[in-house]
Order: sequence, then C-alpha cells, then structure tokens
Amino acid sequence: MKYVLVTGGVVSGLGKGVTASSIGVLLKACGLRVTSIKIDPYLNTDAGTMSPFEHGEVFVLDDGGEVDLDLGNYERFLDIKLTRDNNITTGKIYQAVIDKERRGDYLGKTVQVVPHITNEIQEWIERVAMNPVDGTDKQADVCVIELGGTIGDIESMPFIEALGQFSYRVGAGNFCLVHVSLVPVLNVVGEQKTKPTQHSVRGLRGLGLMPDILACRSTEPLEENVKLKLSQFCQVPVSNIVNLHDVTNIWHIPLLLRDQRAHEAILRVLGLWCVGKVSQEPKLSEWTERASKFDKLKSPVRIAMVGKYTGISDSYLSILKALLHASVALDRKLVVDWVPSCDLEDSAAIETPDAYEKAWDLLKGANGVLVPGGFGDRGVQGKILAAKYAREKNVPYLGICLGMQIAVIEYARSVMNLCGANSTEFDPATKTPCVIFMPEGSTTHMGATMRLGSRRTFFQVNNCKSAKLYANANYVDERHRHRYEVNPDMVSEFEKAGLSFVGRDESGRRMEIIELPAHRFFVGTQFHPEFNSRPGKPSPLFLGLIAASSGQLEHLLQRSSGTVSSPSRCITGTGAAKSNKLFKKPLNGLVTTYFGNSSSIHI
Repeated sequence: MKYVLVTGGVVSGLGKGVTASSIGVLLKACGLRVTSIKIDPYLNTDAGTMSPFEHGEVFVLDDGGEVDLDLGNYERFLDIKLTRDNNITTGKIYQAVIDKERRGDYLGKTVQVVPHITNEIQEWIERVAMNPVDGTDKQADVCVIELGGTIGDIESMPFIEALGQFSYRVGAGNFCLVHVSLVPVLNVVGEQKTKPTQHSVRGLRGLGLMPDILACRSTEPLEENVKLKLSQFCQVPVSNIVNLHDVTNIWHIPLLLRDQRAHEAILRVLGLWCVGKVSQEPKLSEWTERASKFDKLKSPVRIAMVGKYTGISDSYLSILKALLHASVALDRKLVVDWVPSCDLEDSAAIETPDAYEKAWDLLKGANGVLVPGGFGDRGVQGKILAAKYAREKNVPYLGICLGMQIAVIEYARSVMNLCGANSTEFDPATKTPCVIFMPEGSTTHMGATMRLGSRRTFFQVNNCKSAKLYANANYVDERHRHRYEVNPDMVSEFEKAGLSFVGRDESGRRMEIIELPAHRFFVGTQFHPEFNSRPGKPSPLFLGLIAASSGQLEHLLQRSSGTVSSPSRCITGTGAAKSNKLFKKPLNGLVTTYFGNSSSIHI
C-alpha cells in the first residue's frame, strides 16, 4: 500500500480537500485504485452534532456515518463509497484507546499519547486503507490522507507525531507528503511573497515531516523566480512545486495538476514511475470536456435556496454540487439565489422590511425553489410560505427532508383547512400532528440517534415523475438523516385530498416521496438525494428540478422512461448501489465565482 499525505499551512480554507480529491482523480486516471481518509483533530467522535455554521454540512455515508464534508468531495471526485471509519477524529482515537484500557488490553501499562495514541492512529490508517471502496473486493493501491487544520495547531500534534512515525514505519517509496500552502500578494507591494510558505515548511520539518511536493495556492499563476526561491528555501525540487491558482470551476484542478506533471512527481516519490509500474498518461478526457462545457454555459437557470443556514454556503455544499451536476448535464448556467427563510415571514415585514422585500423578490424571480433539510423551528414559517408559493404558482419545487415535511404541513393547512397542523418538532402539543417523532428515535441523546444511511424506497405509483426520473426502477437506495416523519395515520386523509405518497419504505408506513400529480414539478423526499450525486451521474431528482425549471422536463421524462428496470435492479442517483460565521465563499476552496448580487451565486 502506498500513502499520500496532504497537509496545509499558513491559513485554513486553502482547499486541502479539493487538492486531496484531485490528487486521487489524477492517480485513478493513471490506472491505480484509490481510497481516502480524512483526519479531523476535533474531540467530537463525528460531525453529527456540529452546527452547519460551525463546520459546514454534515455529510452522510451509506453506512450511516455522519462525517466531514470533505468525504463528500472524495466520493464525488473519485466515485467511491466510503465508510465512517474513513473519517478519523481525535474523539474516535481516544475513545478506542480508553476502551482498550478499560478492558485491560495494555496489561497494566501507563497509557500515554506516545506510544498508545500514536499507535492507534497508525493502526487505524493501515486497517481502513485496506477496505475496498470502489464496489469490488479489491483493495486500493494508494490511500490519500488529508490532515485537517493547519500545521502548528495544538490539536494536530498527536497526529503529526503519528504520521512522522508512520512514514518511517512504511518506509521510503511508500509515503509521499504534499504540503498545501499560501503564496499571497500584498496589494501595497504587488509581488508574490514566499515567506509564509517558508515558515510553514520550516514548522513542518521541525515536527519531523519533510514535504516531497509543494502545492502553492495563489490568485494568479506563480512566477518562475518565485518557484526557484521556494525550491531553494524549502529544499523541494522545482519539478515538485505545483501551483494551484484560482480557476473558473473546480473541475479544472485535476487538469491543472496534470498539466504540471504532478502525477509524475507523486509516482516518482512512491517508486511507481521510475520502474515503469505506472507510466501511462492520466485519462481525463471526461474531466476536460466537463470543465470546458462548464465555462461555455450561457443560458441561466435560477434556483431559490430557501434555508436557515444561508449565511455560509458550505452548510449546503452537497446540494450546491448536485444542482451544479444537473445544470451542467442540461446545458444550463446555474444561478443560486440565497433566500433566508426568516426573511419571508410576516414578522420580517415589520422588523426588517428591506430584507423581507428582497427575499420575496428573489423567490418570485426564481425558475425553481429548493427547500433543504434542517433542524429547529427558526425560519420554518418562511419555508412553509415558500412551499405554498411554489405550489400555488406552479413553480418547480424540490423539498428535501424538512423541505418535504413542511410541504406536507402547508398542504394540510392550506388545502385541507387543518389550521393547527404542525410537526411535533415545532409544537409538541399540536392537535393535528402531520409530522411526528419516529418511534425508534432517542429523546435523550443527539449523536448518531437518527435514522441514518442508505435505506430502500419502493415506488407505489409507476407513472409518477419520480419513478420516471429513476428510469422506472421499482426501488431506489438513498441516504437518510432524520428524526421526524410524516404521520402514517394521516396518510389516507392526505391522499384523499390529492397529495400522492409515491414512495414508501419496505414496511409501507414510512413516507419517502411525495408528489402533486397536477403540478409541473412538486416533489418532496424524506431522504437526501444530494449525497449520491456525482459530476458524471447527476441525481435524478435534481435533474428533474433543473429540467422543470428550464422547460426540459417533458423531454427528460421521455428519455428517462426509455429504460425499464427489472425487479431485481436497483437504481440510485449514482447508478447501481449496494443495499445495505457569515457568508464567506460560495464554493469550497479553489474556485473563482462571480456574484450578481450579495444573495446570488452564479456558478
């Protein structure tokens, strides 16, 4: 097994995750099998209880693991299926060591950071790196490891020590360290400055790790004299210094690495290039075509994202990516209008009239509406108003998780005249509980107590839009993350009133997909289809939303219905699957994005 470690220096948010993913793409394009591990130095055992404002979205895996959003980048870029063990946290490591100590595994030894914590980290990496992730039973050739945080952080010290030992343990030719650092330009001086990277590399070397490759982040391409200076002071060959400057879209990053022969440098360090084990050029024609197509898109499609966490786009990163995958597939330039759901509420008209007017203008100007998942009652009334607007004005609508639940509540109130209809999450004493707490859920613990991971949904109606988008599959496997569900005792009332529950779980009592048959496109899902979307394999429901919003739905449904699956076939958003702060930036890392106004993202 070969290992590539990606670390970061100077500042956070440089795009280590995108860099690690792009390195994986490059190596995979050379014919190698690739897996990934993300190390997060926080004490939480997983990301499940962390606020999206604090840490971005919680990405959910097939096995129900609630993990860092960078694992979503790995899965999307590499088209692989990872497990919860591919996300290592300080909490997981310490918990494992303490459990061993309580069992007496250490035979009376004094348990310390070195060697017990560091050994556990190394053993965890070696064990997880062997797990097949590409749908076959073959283990990977290369494991790309990303160390979260910045070199010098006190939280990372045990991991740095462990990885230093690990590089010696696996031996020369099996370990390659890629250090991502910043080369800024000071406006006053106007030249690219290498000193931050020099200090970062010096700190890394002082901790026992020597970078083999420097990946330098900058706004513009590096000047040649800057590379020579970095080579001299950081003791890295010029051929091993690659520049990751800002690009028009994220799919250019693997191409940028390829053009600078980064794969040759990595393979040379790993002992795979010089002996001819891997010498083929990376096959990236699909990436090249996609990146080029993205840059040429002109016809816009506007999607109003009505949510609670619109202050930071990383809170909805997978949804943004899924929208992007679908819009590029349908030759449309995606424009996302951020609509804070609180600003749509009647109270906002009095308290913040300008924000209220702006929010409604954005909603009314959109071609489609998307209401994502969320927790808590803040902004829920605004989401309900957005669903009502989309339903009454025949505007394409996709509601995910909570977005489906509030659509059900709105339908009960507006169409069925059940004025007090609500979810027990927002009103435990409601007399008309349209949405209820799941019987198996925990009322005392929050972490990992939801209905999580890949679950099967069976279609109840053959000719509904959702089934057609999934190529007339009998069932689909999609990922879930929720505590509340539509009250099964009220389903018959809803269906009599015209709301169709076209997808249910294997028991038939848990509602998974809703549709309004007479509407252009009004779909809600209890699952999260965004987690299975891939650049070359967009989620069918996101394709449906973009198609409906751009006048292409009828053609798409006819095309999708051309293939009828057999009863044993399972189709998901990615093809065959196993059963089993303030607003800062629109996209993670390395992309220059253009803004039409402060509430819109033009992607």
